[in-house]
Amino acid sequence: MQYQSTRDKSINVSAAEAIKTGLSKEGGLFVPKEIPQIPLSQLRAFPKMSYNERAVAVLSNFLTDFSDEEIAECVNAAYSKEKFETDTIAPVYKLNDTHYFLELWHGPTCAFKDMALQILPHLLTKSIAKCNSTEECVILVATSGDTGKAALEGFKDVRGTRIFVFYPEKGVSEIQKLQMITQEGNNVGVAAVEGNFDDAQTGVKKIFTDEDYKSLLKANGFALSSANSINWGRLVPQIVYYFSAYADLVKNKEIEFGDKINFAVPTGNFGNILAGYYAMKMGLPVNKFICASNENNVLTEFINTGVYDRNRKFHTTISPSMDILVSSNLERLLFDITGTDDNKVAGYMAALMRDGKYEVSAADKEKIQSLFYAASCSDEETQKTIAAVHKQYAYVMDTHTAVAKNVCDQYIAETGDMTKTVIASTASPFKFNQSVLIALEGLASVAGKDEFALLDALSETSDMPIPASLSALKTKPKLFNIKCEKTQLKQVVSEFLQVE
Repeated sequence: MQYQSTRDKSINVSAAEAIKTGLSKEGGLFVPKEIPQIPLSQLRAFPKMSYNERAVAVLSNFLTDFSDEEIAECVNAAYSKEKFETDTIAPVYKLNDTHYFLELWHGPTCAFKDMALQILPHLLTKSIAKCNSTEECVILVATSGDTGKAALEGFKDVRGTRIFVFYPEKGVSEIQKLQMITQEGNNVGVAAVEGNFDDAQTGVKKIFTDEDYKSLLKANGFALSSANSINWGRLVPQIVYYFSAYADLVKNKEIEFGDKINFAVPTGNFGNILAGYYAMKMGLPVNKFICASNENNVLTEFINTGVYDRNRKFHTTISPSMDILVSSNLERLLFDITGTDDNKVAGYMAALMRDGKYEVSAADKEKIQSLFYAASCSDEETQKTIAAVHKQYAYVMDTHTAVAKNVCDQYIAETGDMTKTVIASTASPFKFNQSVLIALEGLASVAGKDEFALLDALSETSDMPIPASLSALKTKPKLFNIKCEKTQLKQVVSEFLQVE
């Protein structure tokens, strides 16, 4: 299968080249030239398969320059009970007769990013070999919290790679920050950016499209790649867990084979919900995607009005991984919705860069609204949802999952649609311990407590064990204290790589 750029269809590369490169040279994102189909006859076998077997079946459709044996090697190296503390890797939890949580946070960093970033290093190293590349691969990451730690953990000490992560100084939780600045590994670097996530993401994108700088790196034996969801190798593993969730519902006799279901997804960069869209395009029976935003509701307004406008106040919320105003992966959806019109997409992206906004056609807006429902909720509503679900079901959600549950409830109230719904649960509540505790026990419950006392308190309140990787942070040394302005990212990378 060949991959093309969303901004220039004349650019065609293999899957390995798309994964190795990350971003097309003109700034477009790589997408498959056609969406492969998984026929119902093949899908019927999924309930009897393990997660790893499902992953091989899905990924083999997209990574056609990899052998099935190579894909299986990558899958089995990424997903194991030792890493995910469960044989099922992405278990489905039944909340009630119509709602289920797809728990995507059982991996080593307690967030859904592990589902992709545990396998990406293996896909990338094989891709580098297939492309006969001799340069050392430099992974640059902008993170709103979870991607950074998951990427650092996935790429630490991987031969032939170096990784540097930029995070917004005041835009991540304390646990997320601790996870990153205590990261071990001989090939890793971390810096705080004085700004928000969009500042960090824009800075990284500018490096990727700076041809002079890339030439300088090449002369020094380096080549850039990305672990953000702009990299197809990061997005494609996420398609798997939508198929897996459906198969588990069939296996557990919650639905009949062929029944359509809804997915409610908390999203900022649009990658997670886009993976579900691709699963639907491949043949997964989906009725509606419920796109959930926090107070940074740029996606909500886009889906409801057809106007994407980042010219708005940026909110720092208790669901920081969604504090994003430039949703990179929306570009891939636009490319598909417009009938792969690269000129139109390039125009939208140019307008976004120039004016901070663009508007899609009425026909394209109608297509999007037929598939997606969108709404948002405030921090106060998020905390009320955490408390209500715990009171009724004794189940504890993190702040991002609670946004999705709240918006799912809004969807039902507005439409009356009682289609069975899977809610993507994207992080362990322990990653956002303070906010979750305040929701459950009130402000007094967190007064005077450090991060580790908060972990203990949440464990007692929730009757859940603290994830081992988080409790281990208490004794880990802080290895990184770099801070930079949003205009200094290239300088920081040069110092990390020791190039001039």
